[in-house]
Amino acid sequence: MDISLYCSESGAGFPLILLHGNGEDHTYFREQALYFSKYYRVIALDTRGHGQSPRGTAPFSLTQFAADLKEFMDQKQISRAHLLGFSDGANIALLFALNFPERVEKLILNGGNLNPRGVKLHIQLPILLGWACTRLFRHISPQALANYEMMNLMVTQPHLSGVQLSVLTAPVLVIAGDKDMIRETHTRLIADSLPNSRLCILRGDHFIAAKNSREFNRAVAGFLNETSENDGK
Repeated sequence: MDISLYCSESGAGFPLILLHGNGEDHTYFREQALYFSKYYRVIALDTRGHGQSPRGTAPFSLTQFAADLKEFMDQKQISRAHLLGFSDGANIALLFALNFPERVEKLILNGGNLNPRGVKLHIQLPILLGWACTRLFRHISPQALANYEMMNLMVTQPHLSGVQLSVLTAPVLVIAGDKDMIRETHTRLIADSLPNSRLCILRGDHFIAAKNSREFNRAVAGFLNETSENDGK
């Protein structure tokens, strides 16, 4: 890897890796780190080009971010972990699980999507406009380039189908808000396509982990506490 990813680590036990969303950093999971560090070794990452992790020279793509996670785990000598991903972090976690299934114990996908069409239109339209504007100026302004790369993730990625998910046998919790920016039909498609999944819809919008942390943490803890040989408790 051409960079070193920044992480915040707390607690002890079986690893639980937290992957934030687009344009955010590890601090999004403040409530989860506080709660789950009582039971797990919680590692909250800053994705490439986010927070305190440098951009580097590799492609700015979800596939690259999944590869970065694999190298990070190798460097930390983490053979298996639970992954909790939010939004683009959920997409990274899913791509990682599909490419490196032997490295995943359990998977929590919060507000992820298989493709850009999973995002509600009234949310996606302003993103498309911003993407088009920053695309025009990305060769002139470094800030425009950075903004373009962030928006490009939301406009052009990921590229997955329900059929691809059918090979993933790890236990998965698909969790979203009842007023999420991801279409509920799309969230249900993800859950239905995974052979060993459960669906949880909570009160709230896309940011339920931060805004409804009590119910979110309870749902995730219940899922993780189910029979698992490597449970950190």
